[in-house]
Amino acid sequence: MARCVAHLDMDAFYASVELKRYPQLRGLPVIIGGSAEQQPELFNGEPRFAKLKGYAGRGVVTTATYEARAFGVSSGMGLMKAAQLAPEAILLPADFSAYRRYSNLFKTAVALVAPRIEDRGIDEIYIDLSDSAEDIVTLARRIKQAVRESTGLSCSIGVAPNKLLAKICSDLEKPDGLTLLSMADVPARIWPLPVRKINGIGPKANQKLAASGIFTIGDLAQVDIAFLQARFGRSNGCWLYEASRGIDERSVVTHAEPRSISRETTFERDLHARRDRPILSEIFTGLCAGVAEDLQRKGYAARTIGIKLRYEDFRTVTRDITLPVPTANAAVIRKAAQECLRRVSLEQKIRLLGVRASGLCSETLAQSADMSQQRELPLAVPDIR
Repeated sequence: MARCVAHLDMDAFYASVELKRYPQLRGLPVIIGGSAEQQPELFNGEPRFAKLKGYAGRGVVTTATYEARAFGVSSGMGLMKAAQLAPEAILLPADFSAYRRYSNLFKTAVALVAPRIEDRGIDEIYIDLSDSAEDIVTLARRIKQAVRESTGLSCSIGVAPNKLLAKICSDLEKPDGLTLLSMADVPARIWPLPVRKINGIGPKANQKLAASGIFTIGDLAQVDIAFLQARFGRSNGCWLYEASRGIDERSVVTHAEPRSISRETTFERDLHARRDRPILSEIFTGLCAGVAEDLQRKGYAARTIGIKLRYEDFRTVTRDITLPVPTANAAVIRKAAQECLRRVSLEQKIRLLGVRASGLCSETLAQSADMSQQRELPLAVPDIR
């Protein structure tokens, strides 16, 4: 193949990390989600795990083991719905610091074998293998072995002529799969799949296609481009037409500057700014500290700090403030985010709170602009009024 792109996807990533911590749960239905309240309690030195049965709250499933997925549990599903499907499943809280650590481990290991990598998130990457002189199957197996040796976890890899097909086929033989696909394989292996398997076709587009009698990628490939453009617009219609035929000219982007860095959390229950002030203040501080940590780890400073609030009626507001000097300091970020909070109404209960840093630049450049005064600011917990 002139172009050769691999998509590497870690298998049930968050759940797999938790199973390394609690190997006694292997083979059991385990769901990751909820809050720190689901942390296992120690009894005579042994952890006691909470079950999903009787769960009350609006937490969502972050991920689940394959044993839990067999009951119909899926990522993004409400935990109360999951409790109906798999009441005996074990519920564990998400530990994102651990997941980021394992993410860095597997990406570093892959880069030593095949350095042309596009980072697509905490648990997936694209790898450009076009210039490799090594047999592709042998190279893909070396990559999988490097991931296993560095993390103890498995991954699935799809290798195809482009990113679109590579992402689809990395999901065909999970877990621990290795799938190779050529353009000649598209009719037999890709066309029978549901249209939602194309990355970029979401629930609304899937519903709209179904209303036109288009359920599989093969159905989509048989539709005239004019029909698609009439219903989805000129650009989207053209994209759907090409995607159904496995056409994708996007290159593997090995370096891209982020536009922003953010952290947000949805609460288990709606919180009130005054009555739940200690809880909100602690969460607010944690979000600001998390954004600062992400900035420092990636070597950036931010000129603009913003907040995001979603009220109990699902109305969402954002506010931001531009600083005179870029920062990656937690205290400065908290102070700026608090100024943003003063510009929004806090009379209604809040269901989501987020902090965002944008206007990014190299932290080295920011330091040259004299950040010494910022770094000496006190670390007092800000109030949410």
